[in-house]
Amino acid sequence: MAYERAEIIAGAGVLAVALGFAVYAGQGSGLMWQPEGYPLLASFRSAEGIAVGSDVRLAGVKVGTITDLTLNPQTFFADAKIEVRNDVLLPVDSAILISSEGLLGGNFVEILPGGALENLGPGEEIEDTQGAVSLITLLMKFAGGSSEDAAATDEALAP
Repeated sequence: MAYERAEIIAGAGVLAVALGFAVYAGQGSGLMWQPEGYPLLASFRSAEGIAVGSDVRLAGVKVGTITDLTLNPQTFFADAKIEVRNDVLLPVDSAILISSEGLLGGNFVEILPGGALENLGPGEEIEDTQGAVSLITLLMKFAGGSSEDAAATDEALAP
């Protein structure tokens, strides 16, 4: 009898863990219910590291997601459509940038709120954007230096 009870408890534990994983996966993929939001647009020079479903954060708190990311053939910029929660009202002079979670972490979109009294409405564009900064490019510039910097240093040292 005790053996059957242990099997039932172990089975219930396995089912609880499986249900927990299913809920976690559903939230991550957007299948679970999420608060209503309004769309905003932004155009980035480089959208490296983000994709549809990437987090949009304000002060480190997730307030939205990237719902669409396309290349604009006229400007060659990455046009992003962002869904922001209805309870988050952003001033019209807000800035949006692509940030990194660290050296090995992924990228996310960060909103820096402005100080204007007017708020962005549904479908409006955030004008002040900053694209992704490539860590590899920065390291190459640091390690190799550039010929312009060397020439400027030589001119400054010349008598």
